[in-house]
Amino acid sequence: MAEQASFVDTTVHLDVKDYYGKTLQKTSDIKSNVCVAPTEPLPKFILQALKKVHPDVTDRYYGCGLAVPECLEGCRILDLGCGSGRDCYMLSQLVGEAGHVTGIDMTEDQLEVARKHVDFHMKEFGYRKPNVTFVQGYIEALTEAALEKNSFDIIISNCVVNLSPDKKQVLAEAFSVLKEGGELFFSDMYSNGRQTEEIKNNKVLWGEGFGGALWYKDLLQLAEEVGFRPPRLVKANVIAVDNKEMQAILGDFKFVSATYRLFKLPKGSGKPCKAIYNGNITGAEDSLHFDCQYTFKANQVTEVDGELASILTQSRYAQAFTFQPLRKSCEPCEVKPKAGSGDPFELAVQLQKQSAGSATGGCCSTQSGTCCK
Repeated sequence: MAEQASFVDTTVHLDVKDYYGKTLQKTSDIKSNVCVAPTEPLPKFILQALKKVHPDVTDRYYGCGLAVPECLEGCRILDLGCGSGRDCYMLSQLVGEAGHVTGIDMTEDQLEVARKHVDFHMKEFGYRKPNVTFVQGYIEALTEAALEKNSFDIIISNCVVNLSPDKKQVLAEAFSVLKEGGELFFSDMYSNGRQTEEIKNNKVLWGEGFGGALWYKDLLQLAEEVGFRPPRLVKANVIAVDNKEMQAILGDFKFVSATYRLFKLPKGSGKPCKAIYNGNITGAEDSLHFDCQYTFKANQVTEVDGELASILTQSRYAQAFTFQPLRKSCEPCEVKPKAGSGDPFELAVQLQKQSAGSATGGCCSTQSGTCCK
C-alpha cells in the first residue's frame, strides 16, 4: 500500500504563518476589530480560569470571543489552531486533572510560547502531571499529526477555520478524530456572500480573517457533505470593519462572528420526546443555552423534535437530561423544529436589539459543566 503524501504548505499557509508568527507580536497588533470583545461579563469560573493563564500567553491571543461549550469535566478536547495556548490552559482547568486538552497549530513561534509555560500552569493548577499537549501540525491534516481517529469528545476552534484555504478538509479531519456523539463547537467569521478574488488574494485581509471567511450557507453545505448533523447556530455578533483601507477593498461585504455546534452522530432522526434539564451542569444550574432556538430551564419540560432528541440522547448531554416519551395521543403528530433560518446575520441583528442576552460573551457560549466521565 502506498504511503499517504505528507501535507505541504500552500502559499496561504506560509502567509498565515508569517502573519501570526512575525507580523503579530501581541493582540493590539491586529488591524481590525475582528477579536470581538464579550458583550457581557463572563461567568466567574471562566474569569477565574483565565486569570491563572500566564500573561505571555494571553498577550499573544488573537481569537474572536470565547469558544467554550458546556459539560467539560473529564473530557478529551482538541483545540484547532491553539496559537499560544490561552484557551488550552483555560480548558485544562475546566476538564480537570482527569481530562486532557490537546492544542494543534502550524505556527512554531506560537507553540514555542505555549510549551514554554506548561510547567508553570500545572503548578498553578495543582496538577501532578500535565493534562495539556501541544502538537505542531495542520488542521487540514490531523491524523497525519498522529491524532487518533475517534478519540476526542469535543473539538473547539476560535476564529481559525477562516484561515484555512480548504474548509471542507478541516471539517472532514475534525469528523474523523471525533468520537461518535462528539461535538465540533467553534467560533468563526462568516460573510454574507462568496468573496471576490481580490479579497481572497489580499494577505492582510486573509490574515485578519476577512479574506477566508466562508459564506455561511457554504458551511451548512460542507458540514452535510462531510457527515455532520445539520449545524446548530448558538451565537452571532456583527463585526464592524473600522479600518478604512480594508473597507475600501471589502466594499459591500458584511461579516459576523458566529458560533455553531456540529455533532457526529448516525444518520436519521430519533423520536420526538420530552426533555427535562436536570440543572447539573456547572455554570448552567438554572438554565442551559443550547442554541439560538433552545434554552432549557432546569426541571422544566420541553418538547423537542427528533433531530434534537438524537443529539441530546446520543451525546455527552444525555446525563444532563431526563427523557420522557410523548403522550400516545401526540404520537401521530410530529413535533416540528422551531422556526428559524439559521442565518447568523439575522440573529446578530436580533441580539443587537436586545438589552441583555444569555450569559455568554462575544460570539461564543462560555458555560462549562460535568459530562464526560
